[in-house]
Amino acid sequence: MEKLRVALLFGGVSSEHEVSCVSASTILEHLDPEKYIVYPIGITRQGSWYLCGCSIAEISDGRWEHTPLRRCVLSPDRADRGFLILEEGKNPEALPVDLVFPVLHGRNGEDGRVPALCQLAGLPFVGCDMLSSAVCMDKAVANSLFDHAGIPRCEWTWADRVRCHKDPLAVARQAAEKLGWPIFVKPANAGSSVGISKAGCEEELLKAMEVALEQDDKVVFERFVEGQEVECAVLGNDELMATHPGEILAGAEFYTYDDKYKNGVSQTLIPARLSPEKLDEVTAQAKKAYRTLGCQGLARCDFFVEKDTGRVLVNEINTLPGFTAISMYPKLMEDAGLPLPQLLDRLISLGLERAGRCYG
Repeated sequence: MEKLRVALLFGGVSSEHEVSCVSASTILEHLDPEKYIVYPIGITRQGSWYLCGCSIAEISDGRWEHTPLRRCVLSPDRADRGFLILEEGKNPEALPVDLVFPVLHGRNGEDGRVPALCQLAGLPFVGCDMLSSAVCMDKAVANSLFDHAGIPRCEWTWADRVRCHKDPLAVARQAAEKLGWPIFVKPANAGSSVGISKAGCEEELLKAMEVALEQDDKVVFERFVEGQEVECAVLGNDELMATHPGEILAGAEFYTYDDKYKNGVSQTLIPARLSPEKLDEVTAQAKKAYRTLGCQGLARCDFFVEKDTGRVLVNEINTLPGFTAISMYPKLMEDAGLPLPQLLDRLISLGLERAGRCYG
Protein backbone atom coordinates (compact mmCIF):
# COMPACT_ATOMS: atom_id res chain seq x y z
CA MET A 1 0.00 0.00 0.00
CA GLU A 2 1.31 3.43 -0.93
CA LYS A 3 2.12 5.60 2.06
CA LEU A 4 0.11 8.75 2.70
CA ARG A 5 2.09 12.00 2.65
CA VAL A 6 1.18 14.07 5.73
CA ALA A 7 2.31 17.63 6.48
CA LEU A 8 2.37 18.12 10.25
CA LEU A 9 2.12 21.83 11.10
CA PHE A 10 3.18 23.04 14.54
CA GLY A 11 4.43 26.05 16.48
CA GLY A 12 2.76 29.19 15.19
CA VAL A 13 2.31 32.85 16.05
CA SER A 14 0.41 32.14 19.24
CA SER A 15 0.67 32.29 23.00
CA GLU A 16 0.38 28.48 22.79
CA HIS A 17 3.43 28.04 20.56
CA GLU A 18 5.30 25.86 23.06
CA VAL A 19 2.48 23.43 23.77
CA SER A 20 1.82 23.10 20.03
CA CYS A 21 5.36 21.78 19.64
CA VAL A 22 4.80 19.26 22.45
CA SER A 23 1.49 18.09 20.94
CA ALA A 24 3.12 17.73 17.52
CA SER A 25 5.95 15.62 18.92
CA THR A 26 3.41 13.29 20.56
CA ILE A 27 1.53 12.90 17.29
CA LEU A 28 4.73 12.42 15.30
CA GLU A 29 5.82 9.70 17.69
CA HIS A 30 2.56 7.77 17.25
CA LEU A 31 1.95 8.08 13.49
CA ASP A 32 2.64 4.67 11.95
CA PRO A 33 5.73 4.91 9.68
CA GLU A 34 4.38 1.96 7.70
CA LYS A 35 1.38 4.07 6.69
CA TYR A 36 2.64 7.65 6.54
CA ILE A 37 5.47 9.79 5.25
CA VAL A 38 5.42 12.75 7.63
CA TYR A 39 6.83 16.17 6.79
CA PRO A 40 7.13 18.21 10.02
CA ILE A 41 6.66 21.89 9.18
CA GLY A 42 7.37 24.32 11.98
CA ILE A 43 6.06 27.88 12.12
CA THR A 44 8.16 30.26 14.22
CA ARG A 45 6.76 32.85 16.60
CA GLN A 46 7.56 35.42 13.90
CA GLY A 47 5.49 33.51 11.33
CA SER A 48 8.22 31.94 9.17
CA TRP A 49 7.53 28.40 7.89
CA TYR A 50 10.26 25.75 7.77
CA LEU A 51 10.53 22.12 6.74
CA CYS A 52 12.18 20.42 9.71
CA GLY A 53 14.56 17.50 9.49
CA CYS A 54 15.12 17.35 13.24
CA SER A 55 14.30 14.80 15.92
CA ILE A 56 11.08 14.41 17.86
CA ALA A 57 12.88 15.61 21.00
CA GLU A 58 14.08 18.76 19.21
CA ILE A 59 10.52 19.52 18.12
CA SER A 60 9.18 18.95 21.64
CA ASP A 61 11.61 21.21 23.46
CA GLY A 62 11.85 23.94 20.80
CA ARG A 63 15.43 23.28 19.66
CA TRP A 64 14.13 22.85 16.10
CA GLU A 65 14.13 26.63 15.71
CA HIS A 66 17.92 26.67 16.20
CA THR A 67 18.81 23.87 13.75
CA PRO A 68 19.46 24.15 9.98
CA LEU A 69 16.06 24.50 8.29
CA ARG A 70 14.62 24.88 4.81
CA ARG A 71 12.11 27.66 4.21
CA CYS A 72 8.79 26.58 2.80
CA VAL A 73 5.30 27.92 2.17
CA LEU A 74 1.88 26.38 1.60
CA SER A 75 0.93 27.19 -1.99
CA PRO A 76 -2.64 28.46 -2.54
CA ASP A 77 -2.36 27.25 -6.17
CA ARG A 78 -4.24 23.95 -6.28
CA ALA A 79 -2.00 22.72 -9.08
CA ASP A 80 0.89 22.52 -6.59
CA ARG A 81 -1.03 20.20 -4.21
CA GLY A 82 0.96 21.24 -1.20
CA PHE A 83 4.08 23.17 -0.30
CA LEU A 84 6.96 24.92 -2.02
CA ILE A 85 10.49 24.65 -0.59
CA LEU A 86 12.40 27.91 -1.01
CA GLU A 87 16.19 28.03 -1.22
CA GLU A 88 18.20 31.07 -2.20
CA GLY A 89 19.37 31.01 -5.79
CA LYS A 90 17.14 28.04 -6.73
CA ASN A 91 13.72 27.62 -8.23
CA PRO A 92 11.01 26.60 -5.72
CA GLU A 93 10.89 22.85 -5.16
CA ALA A 94 7.44 21.26 -5.01
CA LEU A 95 6.53 19.24 -1.92
CA PRO A 96 3.12 17.68 -2.69
CA VAL A 97 1.16 16.20 0.22
CA ASP A 98 -2.03 14.19 0.58
CA LEU A 99 -3.20 15.79 3.82
CA VAL A 100 -2.34 18.55 6.29
CA PHE A 101 -2.47 17.85 10.03
CA PRO A 102 -2.49 21.33 11.65
CA VAL A 103 -1.42 20.90 15.29
CA LEU A 104 -1.71 24.61 15.98
CA HIS A 105 -3.30 25.70 19.25
CA GLY A 106 -4.84 29.13 19.71
CA ARG A 107 -4.54 32.10 17.39
CA ASN A 108 -3.35 31.87 13.80
CA GLY A 109 -4.22 28.20 13.57
CA GLU A 110 -7.05 26.86 15.70
CA ASP A 111 -9.03 30.06 15.01
CA GLY A 112 -9.74 29.02 11.41
CA ARG A 113 -6.96 30.78 9.55
CA VAL A 114 -4.95 27.67 8.69
CA PRO A 115 -8.05 25.57 7.83
CA ALA A 116 -9.03 28.43 5.51
CA LEU A 117 -5.63 28.27 3.83
CA CYS A 118 -5.96 24.51 3.38
CA GLN A 119 -9.46 24.92 1.95
CA LEU A 120 -8.19 27.58 -0.46
CA ALA A 121 -5.38 25.26 -1.58
CA GLY A 122 -7.78 22.33 -2.01
CA LEU A 123 -5.87 20.20 0.50
CA PRO A 124 -7.52 17.67 2.83
CA PHE A 125 -6.85 18.47 6.48
CA VAL A 126 -7.56 17.15 9.94
CA GLY A 127 -10.09 18.92 12.14
CA CYS A 128 -12.78 21.56 11.91
CA ASP A 129 -13.16 23.83 8.91
CA MET A 130 -12.62 27.59 8.75
CA LEU A 131 -16.07 28.67 9.94
CA SER A 132 -16.55 26.23 12.81
CA SER A 133 -12.99 26.83 14.03
CA ALA A 134 -13.54 30.60 14.07
CA VAL A 135 -16.94 30.30 15.74
CA CYS A 136 -15.62 28.00 18.48
CA MET A 137 -12.67 30.30 19.14
CA ASP A 138 -14.87 33.39 19.58
CA LYS A 139 -16.61 32.90 22.94
CA ALA A 140 -19.11 35.72 22.30
CA VAL A 141 -20.26 34.17 19.01
CA ALA A 142 -20.24 30.61 20.37
CA ASN A 143 -22.22 31.60 23.47
CA SER A 144 -24.81 33.37 21.32
CA LEU A 145 -25.28 30.23 19.22
CA PHE A 146 -25.53 28.03 22.32
CA ASP A 147 -28.26 30.35 23.66
CA HIS A 148 -30.13 30.24 20.36
CA ALA A 149 -29.96 26.41 20.27
CA GLY A 150 -31.18 26.11 23.85
CA ILE A 151 -27.97 24.57 25.16
CA PRO A 152 -27.72 25.53 28.85
CA ARG A 153 -24.78 27.64 29.96
CA CYS A 154 -24.08 30.10 32.76
CA GLU A 155 -25.31 33.69 32.51
CA TRP A 156 -22.94 35.87 30.53
CA THR A 157 -22.51 39.14 28.68
CA TRP A 158 -19.83 40.83 26.58
CA ALA A 159 -18.46 44.21 25.51
CA ASP A 160 -16.10 45.39 22.79
CA ARG A 161 -12.96 47.47 23.16
CA VAL A 162 -14.74 50.71 22.22
CA ARG A 163 -17.33 50.35 24.98
CA CYS A 164 -14.74 49.22 27.52
CA HIS A 165 -12.53 52.23 26.87
CA LYS A 166 -15.33 54.77 26.45
CA ASP A 167 -16.96 54.03 29.81
CA PRO A 168 -15.28 51.11 31.57
CA LEU A 169 -17.09 51.78 34.87
CA ALA A 170 -20.50 51.53 33.19
CA VAL A 171 -19.51 48.24 31.50
CA ALA A 172 -18.23 46.84 34.79
CA ARG A 173 -21.35 47.85 36.73
CA GLN A 174 -23.70 46.46 34.10
CA ALA A 175 -21.85 43.14 34.17
CA ALA A 176 -21.91 43.01 37.98
CA GLU A 177 -25.62 43.85 38.09
CA LYS A 178 -26.43 41.03 35.67
CA LEU A 179 -24.03 38.37 36.94
CA GLY A 180 -23.28 39.10 40.59
CA TRP A 181 -19.91 38.33 42.19
CA PRO A 182 -17.45 36.81 41.50
CA ILE A 183 -17.19 37.20 37.73
CA PHE A 184 -14.88 35.45 35.28
CA VAL A 185 -13.47 37.83 32.66
CA LYS A 186 -12.12 36.43 29.41
CA PRO A 187 -10.86 37.64 26.04
CA ALA A 188 -13.38 36.43 23.47
CA ASN A 189 -10.56 35.03 21.31
CA ALA A 190 -7.50 33.58 23.02
CA GLY A 191 -7.70 29.94 24.09
CA SER A 192 -6.26 27.83 26.92
CA SER A 193 -7.12 30.20 29.77
CA VAL A 194 -4.81 32.96 28.47
CA GLY A 195 -5.90 36.39 29.69
CA ILE A 196 -8.60 35.05 32.04
CA SER A 197 -9.16 36.57 35.47
CA LYS A 198 -11.55 36.09 38.37
CA ALA A 199 -12.89 39.36 39.76
CA GLY A 200 -14.50 39.72 43.17
CA CYS A 201 -15.03 43.47 43.23
CA GLU A 202 -15.33 46.49 40.93
CA GLU A 203 -11.63 47.37 41.10
CA GLU A 204 -10.59 43.81 40.20
CA LEU A 205 -13.14 43.74 37.39
CA LEU A 206 -11.77 46.91 35.79
CA LYS A 207 -8.24 45.49 35.95
CA ALA A 208 -9.43 42.14 34.51
CA MET A 209 -11.01 43.95 31.55
CA GLU A 210 -7.65 45.49 30.67
CA VAL A 211 -5.92 42.10 30.98
CA ALA A 212 -8.47 40.56 28.59
CA LEU A 213 -8.13 43.44 26.13
CA GLU A 214 -4.40 42.71 25.85
CA GLN A 215 -5.43 39.51 24.02
CA ASP A 216 -8.50 40.53 22.02
CA ASP A 217 -10.91 43.34 21.09
CA LYS A 218 -13.88 41.74 22.88
CA VAL A 219 -14.33 40.88 26.54
CA VAL A 220 -16.66 38.14 27.80
CA PHE A 221 -18.06 38.22 31.34
CA GLU A 222 -19.41 35.02 32.91
CA ARG A 223 -21.13 34.21 36.18
CA PHE A 224 -19.04 32.09 38.51
CA VAL A 225 -20.20 28.48 38.60
CA GLU A 226 -19.45 26.36 41.64
CA GLY A 227 -19.26 22.78 40.49
CA GLN A 228 -17.30 20.11 38.67
CA GLU A 229 -15.30 20.89 35.53
CA VAL A 230 -15.76 18.04 33.07
CA GLU A 231 -14.59 17.48 29.49
CA CYS A 232 -15.95 15.23 26.77
CA ALA A 233 -14.06 14.09 23.66
CA VAL A 234 -16.03 14.02 20.40
CA LEU A 235 -14.90 12.44 17.13
CA GLY A 236 -16.56 12.32 13.73
CA ASN A 237 -18.12 14.06 10.74
CA ASP A 238 -21.63 12.71 10.22
CA GLU A 239 -21.59 9.82 12.69
CA LEU A 240 -20.29 10.94 16.07
CA MET A 241 -18.41 9.11 18.79
CA ALA A 242 -18.53 10.92 22.13
CA THR A 243 -16.88 9.67 25.28
CA HIS A 244 -18.18 9.86 28.80
CA PRO A 245 -16.63 12.95 30.40
CA GLY A 246 -13.49 13.13 32.46
CA GLU A 247 -13.17 15.48 35.39
CA ILE A 248 -10.57 18.19 36.00
CA LEU A 249 -9.27 18.68 39.53
CA ALA A 250 -7.53 22.02 39.05
CA GLY A 251 -4.33 22.71 40.95
CA ALA A 252 -5.04 26.46 40.93
CA GLU A 253 -8.17 28.47 41.75
CA PHE A 254 -9.30 27.80 38.19
CA TYR A 255 -7.87 25.74 35.34
CA THR A 256 -5.01 27.94 34.08
CA TYR A 257 -2.70 27.58 31.08
CA ASP A 258 0.21 26.54 33.32
CA ASP A 259 -2.03 24.05 35.12
CA LYS A 260 -3.01 22.49 31.77
CA TYR A 261 0.36 22.28 30.11
CA LYS A 262 3.34 23.13 32.31
CA ASN A 263 3.28 22.34 36.00
CA GLY A 264 1.21 19.15 35.89
CA VAL A 265 -0.43 19.98 39.24
CA SER A 266 -3.98 19.39 37.99
CA GLN A 267 -5.43 15.89 38.12
CA THR A 268 -7.89 14.13 35.87
CA LEU A 269 -10.47 11.48 36.70
CA ILE A 270 -11.96 9.24 34.00
CA PRO A 271 -14.89 8.94 34.16
CA ALA A 272 -16.00 11.99 36.09
CA ARG A 273 -17.52 11.54 39.53
CA LEU A 274 -21.10 11.68 38.28
CA SER A 275 -24.06 9.33 38.22
CA PRO A 276 -24.50 7.16 35.09
CA GLU A 277 -27.49 9.31 34.11
CA LYS A 278 -25.50 12.53 34.46
CA LEU A 279 -22.57 11.07 32.48
CA ASP A 280 -24.99 10.26 29.67
CA GLU A 281 -26.47 13.77 29.85
CA VAL A 282 -23.05 15.39 29.43
CA THR A 283 -22.26 13.13 26.48
CA ALA A 284 -25.58 14.00 24.80
CA GLN A 285 -25.01 17.73 25.34
CA ALA A 286 -21.48 17.43 23.94
CA LYS A 287 -22.85 15.98 20.70
CA LYS A 288 -25.48 18.71 20.50
CA ALA A 289 -22.91 21.46 21.11
CA TYR A 290 -20.57 19.93 18.50
CA ARG A 291 -23.38 19.89 15.92
CA THR A 292 -24.56 23.39 16.83
CA LEU A 293 -21.18 24.97 16.11
CA GLY A 294 -20.65 22.90 12.94
CA CYS A 295 -17.65 20.89 14.15
CA GLN A 296 -16.13 18.04 12.16
CA GLY A 297 -13.20 15.76 12.77
CA LEU A 298 -12.64 16.33 16.46
CA ALA A 299 -13.26 18.66 19.37
CA ARG A 300 -13.18 18.65 23.14
CA CYS A 301 -16.40 19.93 24.69
CA ASP A 302 -16.03 21.44 28.17
CA PHE A 303 -18.81 21.69 30.76
CA PHE A 304 -19.60 22.60 34.35
CA VAL A 305 -21.92 20.45 36.44
CA GLU A 306 -23.34 22.91 38.94
CA LYS A 307 -23.03 21.82 42.55
CA ASP A 308 -26.41 22.80 43.98
CA THR A 309 -28.64 22.29 40.94
CA GLY A 310 -26.89 19.48 39.03
CA ARG A 311 -27.34 21.50 35.84
CA VAL A 312 -25.01 20.63 32.96
CA LEU A 313 -23.69 23.94 31.59
CA VAL A 314 -21.55 24.15 28.47
CA ASN A 315 -18.39 26.19 28.89
CA GLU A 316 -16.61 26.06 25.52
CA ILE A 317 -15.49 23.87 22.62
CA ASN A 318 -11.82 23.41 21.71
CA THR A 319 -11.39 22.44 18.06
CA LEU A 320 -7.75 21.42 18.43
CA PRO A 321 -7.36 20.01 21.93
CA GLY A 322 -3.96 19.24 23.40
CA PHE A 323 -2.11 16.04 22.54
CA THR A 324 0.47 16.20 25.31
CA ALA A 325 1.15 13.46 27.86
CA ILE A 326 -1.32 15.06 30.30
CA SER A 327 -4.00 16.12 27.77
CA MET A 328 -7.57 15.00 28.38
CA TYR A 329 -8.69 14.36 24.78
CA PRO A 330 -6.36 11.44 23.97
CA LYS A 331 -6.81 10.07 27.51
CA LEU A 332 -10.59 10.02 27.09
CA MET A 333 -10.35 8.35 23.70
CA GLU A 334 -7.95 5.71 24.99
CA ASP A 335 -10.31 4.99 27.89
CA ALA A 336 -13.10 4.57 25.31
CA GLY A 337 -11.03 1.96 23.46
CA LEU A 338 -9.25 4.10 20.86
CA PRO A 339 -5.51 4.38 21.67
CA LEU A 340 -3.52 7.19 20.13
CA PRO A 341 -2.19 5.45 16.98
CA GLN A 342 -5.70 4.30 16.03
CA LEU A 343 -7.14 7.70 16.95
CA LEU A 344 -4.70 9.42 14.60
CA ASP A 345 -5.60 6.98 11.81
CA ARG A 346 -9.26 7.83 12.35
CA LEU A 347 -8.65 11.58 12.34
CA ILE A 348 -6.77 11.35 9.07
CA SER A 349 -9.53 9.20 7.57
CA LEU A 350 -12.13 11.77 8.60
CA GLY A 351 -10.13 14.55 6.95
CA LEU A 352 -9.91 12.59 3.70
CA GLU A 353 -13.61 11.67 3.92
CA ARG A 354 -14.66 15.32 4.11
CA ALA A 355 -12.35 16.29 1.26
CA GLY A 356 -13.98 13.61 -0.91
CA ARG A 357 -17.24 15.57 -0.88
CA CYS A 358 -15.70 18.18 -3.21
CA TYR A 359 -17.53 21.32 -2.10
CA GLY A 360 -15.01 23.41 -3.99
